[in-house]
Amino acid sequence: MANMVMFIILAVVILGSALMCVMTKRIMRAATFLLFVLLGVAGLYFLLDYTFLGAAQISVYAGGVTMIYIFAIQLVSKRTLQGLVERLKGSRVVCGALITLISLVTVVAVFLKNKFIDMAVQMPDEEVSMNVIGNTLMGSEKYQYVLPFEFISVFLLACIIGGIVISRKE
Repeated sequence: MANMVMFIILAVVILGSALMCVMTKRIMRAATFLLFVLLGVAGLYFLLDYTFLGAAQISVYAGGVTMIYIFAIQLVSKRTLQGLVERLKGSRVVCGALITLISLVTVVAVFLKNKFIDMAVQMPDEEVSMNVIGNTLMGSEKYQYVLPFEFISVFLLACIIGGIVISRKE
């Protein structure tokens, strides 16, 4: 029962922070709400007793990525960010709502086709060991994730270079 209460609290924090992250007009507040989303996801990992993934989530994403975003925001001139308000047009809102609806239908279709909901209801007989998770995250074979990690590291490097280029005063 306590796990369910903690899950509900973390879900509310994650969803609320994610909504506020995309709805706020101030960029530093958006970065702060992103930090809360990432910390909430780390809380879910800790709730599942995946302490390594929770610690990695906090150190790499909540710590590193958010600090890179804040560093890039601070590099940009304050004059550039002052008065920067995007006006919402009706066509953009309709297009965004349509894309959101299509994405929701796609996710629900994938869940139903692959019977993820049935698998989530059934309790597994054995727990996945941390060695299996580590090998899966850092392996380069099929269904392993070293390539996405490398892609993200190159992407973050491009973001850092972009932040430095934007901050140059020419």
